[in-house]
Amino acid sequence: MLPASIKDDFPILRREVRGRPLRYLDNAATTQKPKAVLDTLQRFYAEENANVHRGVHHLSERATLAYDAARERVRRYLNAELAEEIVFVRGTTEAVNLIAATLGRSMVKADDEVLITALEHHSNLVPWQLLCQEKGAQLKVLPINDRGELVLDTLDALLTPRTRLFALTHVSNALGTVTPVRELIQRAHAHGVPVVVDGAQAVAHTKVDVRALDADFYAFSGHKVYGPTGIGAVYGKRARWEALPPYQSGGDMIADVSFEETTFAPMPAKFEAGTPNIAGAIGLAAALDYVEGVGLEAIAAHEHALLEQGLSLLGALPGLRLVGTPAERAGVISFVLEGIHPHDVGTLLDGAGVAVRAGHHCAQPLMTRFGLPGTVRASLGLYNTEADLLALRDGLIEARRFFG
Repeated sequence: MLPASIKDDFPILRREVRGRPLRYLDNAATTQKPKAVLDTLQRFYAEENANVHRGVHHLSERATLAYDAARERVRRYLNAELAEEIVFVRGTTEAVNLIAATLGRSMVKADDEVLITALEHHSNLVPWQLLCQEKGAQLKVLPINDRGELVLDTLDALLTPRTRLFALTHVSNALGTVTPVRELIQRAHAHGVPVVVDGAQAVAHTKVDVRALDADFYAFSGHKVYGPTGIGAVYGKRARWEALPPYQSGGDMIADVSFEETTFAPMPAKFEAGTPNIAGAIGLAAALDYVEGVGLEAIAAHEHALLEQGLSLLGALPGLRLVGTPAERAGVISFVLEGIHPHDVGTLLDGAGVAVRAGHHCAQPLMTRFGLPGTVRASLGLYNTEADLLALRDGLIEARRFFG
């Protein structure tokens, strides 16, 4: 287990909520930021702020060096081969939309098929749904069982000669299910189908090696890995990027412009129109430094121990039903309390200083699969402790008493 003192690295965790110590268990929605990230953002704006790739003055040179170093930092974190294979975006949602608008529009035609899974966040569902509607294609879904695991026996039947893309999550935000992403990629590639992976819920909890996975594209959001909001990155194989048209147009993604035609900059600039989130990228690099400084193996072990403890504590409560019991799961506990709406549970827990998420978690089809309007979700991060889980349990006991 990681030391409880690691909370001291996160200033917000020292505050109180409703007169109680803050017990933050909403990490799947967004993580808190360590002082190292906050200091990096403050230092950039106070000492180095300038636009990148356009200036010859000192501040612009400094900002450009830091921004380019952030791209290299993401490359190392994902073990991509080339820094140019990393494109900065606002987050996973923009990454999926980018790929749907470029790769999707160039590959998918009428009567084709796009495959997703029943675990997907709306961000890895709706862009493909819209693409299929635009093209007259069909969206197909790899189902799950009652435990919240993918039914792999159906995959080969779903991968047909008309399948053009397979988009899947690495880790479910709603249930914590860890998908066998390497196997899924291998099986899709055997059919000649490229794979887009939503890694938003994975990168803060496990080592991701995009070359070992052989993912065609892999996206994540900075704010899920202790970095700033409004920044993320998407890895793509060089050959894939080079074959794609631009996503947006404007400054910094062009090589030459005339009134007759425009030629575009090489990757990754080709996909980064306009002034980027410079501070966000630099802050993201600081977050990745922090995570690897703590150690991903140590983080995974810590969160797994807390997950087992939390499942034991909550599983013993009368009237509480766990939703999703996959054999391999990340630090997410999704549940309902009999007779109490999840939003009411979340509100009562907030009164005890416990922050959880309540609702459909942007995964409404998944909730429908379980016949629920939503769940209460407690999600773990590297700074969580046994005391947080005990506060959650005690808050649920009080919620049950409140509703009789």
